[in-house]
Amino acid sequence: MKWLRRWGKARSLVFGAVVLLISSCFLCTDAAAAQKIQYERQSDRPVSEVLPPDMITGPHYRVRNTVVSNGYMNQFTVDSDFGVFEVTGNGALRKLIKEIQAIAALREIKKEAVYLDALKKAGTMPLDFGKNLITDPVNTVSGVSRGVSQLFSNVAVGLSHKQAKGEDTRMEQALAVSSFKRDLASQLGVDVYSSNAVLQKDLTNVAWAGALGSLSLSAALAPIGGPAVLTVQGTRLAQTMTDQLKEEPPARLRSINEEKLAAMGIPRDLVDQFLDHPSYTPRHQTIITGCLDALKGASGRDAFIRLALSANDEETANFFQDTVETMKGYHDTVSPMKEISVVEVLVFARAENGSILVPFPLDHGVWSEMADRVLTHILAEYQASHPGARRQYELWVTGTVTPLARRQLAQRGMKTTEHVDRLIPFMD
Repeated sequence: MKWLRRWGKARSLVFGAVVLLISSCFLCTDAAAAQKIQYERQSDRPVSEVLPPDMITGPHYRVRNTVVSNGYMNQFTVDSDFGVFEVTGNGALRKLIKEIQAIAALREIKKEAVYLDALKKAGTMPLDFGKNLITDPVNTVSGVSRGVSQLFSNVAVGLSHKQAKGEDTRMEQALAVSSFKRDLASQLGVDVYSSNAVLQKDLTNVAWAGALGSLSLSAALAPIGGPAVLTVQGTRLAQTMTDQLKEEPPARLRSINEEKLAAMGIPRDLVDQFLDHPSYTPRHQTIITGCLDALKGASGRDAFIRLALSANDEETANFFQDTVETMKGYHDTVSPMKEISVVEVLVFARAENGSILVPFPLDHGVWSEMADRVLTHILAEYQASHPGARRQYELWVTGTVTPLARRQLAQRGMKTTEHVDRLIPFMD
């Protein structure tokens, strides 16, 4: 499956790669029969057909009218008071809207005298990377992406030797900034590991002033009316993971995830590859690990981790996170998972009730010739490897499929459930 490592920026490219891989299987297809099959093409749609009115425009932002579709995911362009943003996926758009509101709140905080006074005090402290916290927050102690994971891993290793006095002081300051930033992000209801550079810069500005300038979190939030009312929708596990992401630094999250994955029987080399993977933030890893851990008794969880290693950007990392959250949702609300199998790019999760869940996070699916060929091949492969399995498939999608796609899927034994993000909780 070397081709998996060459995944492109969009999920449609994944399926294109599969088609190239298996196209030889269809060279003898009868041309006349092929002409009788009705296929659809993906097309751009007006935003009014995709989003509810209250999501199209709101304080500080507006989603542009044209929604680009690659046949699976929606691509949005958002104009805001803080710049133009482009995101792929309905879930990513929901996340961005929350981030825009958080940026607005942080800008209000930065206007206040209490913040400016704290900033002056913080600036007098001998913090070597103080300037970088302002100009390059993602690559300093922002708690984001690879650099921070490595930074705090080094902290854990460094606990075994005695540090010089100055080094110890600087590390304490770094940890204080990171802790304040996680608390601040949690109160604002946003992801501290977000790739949104505008949000990261403003979060770090306030965290630096707060941690090193004696600005309390309550004082920082006072100009915007106090902390946001952040209610975690869903299960106790979702609340536990939210609390962990707020309270634990990346090194500790890694340790927790290592222990859980090892307890599931995931081989150590897979654990290391997953936790070192550059496309996943500590948040991705914590949610994926927590959901897999919740699938008690299910075999094949290592197969999912192996598939997840094929991610090569944030979009595909989100895809795999949504996939495992879908499995957990089915496990909790319909029937426990018993076995997880992977064929090419699809996950097949056999449940205790005999059904086979196919979790597939997409925004809008059309019935294209490529989809037909790929699905035919994948179903044949799964059935060949599971000859005794019932052919009772349940396709759970986070968005919608066209009526034609629904009919064609039904002919192949797949019952489609749309908008599963309304049925089970997702951690956008």
